[in-house]
Amino acid sequence: MSLAQHVDADKLIAISKDHPTRKHTHGKQSTLHDIPYASRYDVEVELPRFSMPDSGVSAKTVYQILHDELLLDGNPNMNLASFVHTWVPDECSTLMHENINKNLVDQDEYPAAQSIHERCISMISHLWHAPKEATAMGTATTGSSEAIMLGGLALKRQWQERMKAKGKDIHNPGPNIVMGAEAQVALEKFARYFEVDAKLVPISKESGYVMDPKKAMEYVDENTIGIFVILGSTYTGSFESVEGMAAELDKYEAETGISIPIHVDAASGGFVAPFAYPDYKWDFKIPRVQSINASGHKYGMSTVGVGWIIWRSAEYLPKELIFELHYLGATDYSFNLNFSRPAHPILAQMFTFLNLGFSGYKRIMDNNLAKARLISRALEGSGYFTCLSQVHNPKAGGNAAQKVLKAATVDVDDATYYTEGLPVVSFRFSDETKAKYPNVKQEWIQLQLRSIGWIVPNYPLAPNCEDTEILRVVVRESLSGDLARKLIEDIIQVTEELFSDAGPSYSMSIAARRTKQSDIGDKTEQLDTEHISNNQSTYAKTC
Repeated sequence: MSLAQHVDADKLIAISKDHPTRKHTHGKQSTLHDIPYASRYDVEVELPRFSMPDSGVSAKTVYQILHDELLLDGNPNMNLASFVHTWVPDECSTLMHENINKNLVDQDEYPAAQSIHERCISMISHLWHAPKEATAMGTATTGSSEAIMLGGLALKRQWQERMKAKGKDIHNPGPNIVMGAEAQVALEKFARYFEVDAKLVPISKESGYVMDPKKAMEYVDENTIGIFVILGSTYTGSFESVEGMAAELDKYEAETGISIPIHVDAASGGFVAPFAYPDYKWDFKIPRVQSINASGHKYGMSTVGVGWIIWRSAEYLPKELIFELHYLGATDYSFNLNFSRPAHPILAQMFTFLNLGFSGYKRIMDNNLAKARLISRALEGSGYFTCLSQVHNPKAGGNAAQKVLKAATVDVDDATYYTEGLPVVSFRFSDETKAKYPNVKQEWIQLQLRSIGWIVPNYPLAPNCEDTEILRVVVRESLSGDLARKLIEDIIQVTEELFSDAGPSYSMSIAARRTKQSDIGDKTEQLDTEHISNNQSTYAKTC
């Protein structure tokens, strides 16, 4: 006797309800949204879930409905899958609440908010070493996705003008842009949405799972509008080499006369590298870097909903991308994809800049990287895992001072001693573990951790390496030392439980037993009564 493969829960709920003797629901039972504490509030109306109600209910009742439903969400502080910042001080929350109804596009109506926006652009431009003689040119965006679209559009327009000046066709074969195969989806979105051919450079273990500059040159031609170089892979946190890519493009220009610019996608790394790796060259110090984007709501530590794009100078932002507005009370200028946007995330960004300053950001980034190193070493030390992220590994070579440190101790607390990258821990089962427990699936660790409350994703690497799956932990300010210790303990515990037949589901619990029984034939299709009697309080015979 087999169980049904699918049950329509809404239909099941509808036929299971008490008969509505006093309510005229007209067959809508399956779509009704019951109100919590209805008896306490003496409310009898039931709200439809998928259509607007004929009449509303009190604000208190609506709040209770949505508040209770949102309790089903994960805990943001335990969401280690996301790079997005999840905590701000109470004073910052108050500031945002006071300004939550301000639209940043209304520059004449809200001049103070616009001034703060411009000051943020100036501060970020200085942070990324824009030329002193240039005018800071940039804008806030909804996030890095919009910023990448703007940066890519500027590259495309400049390429079109160059080709037209040479009397060449801009449609056949058309523009292309080069990026590593590990690029975040927003980069590919730009190419698809704005009709640019995306040339994806395969990654490999040898390239550190990011784009190799020399390999990238195999995809470059006169129709290449630019190179997207990623400062912080979302897979492993590793930095692509902006300096190495620029050197290869310099050689190419010397040989061909074709100049190809770089846009740095520093979505996460733009607010890590300046503080943790002050001598690392990646920004406008490199002449070929034309524009940079970053997410203020990631390691910029603002609230979700703000990104930034900065151009090297005004000449790199084509004038046809700038719109002049006259109907908001004054002459304003816009070069965003979105028009209306909330002002409060920009205010949160300025709050964080002023509250932390350079030294505060540095403390936090150093602390994040120290926790990432601790977690990496602990997981590798268990013997169960191998880390693909590199921030815990000392740099190859190094200067004399680094060699002295290396001789003294492995646990140096200076981030510049280690390989540059984001505070990310990407790890997988070690080869020894996979050989010993071939039937234990790595993704089960994600499921087990989620049952505790941790959100740690398991997913395949980018194309060309997709046979390798990784678990990934993003270390943010909200991951305290105690939580980092608890995370390590929980990862080790759930892993050992899976290895010792103690998984909560039948398939997990017999995984190791499959390995043990491989020599005497597979008997796991039968119900494992021994496991049930040892691990469950009830037992029911199969149908």
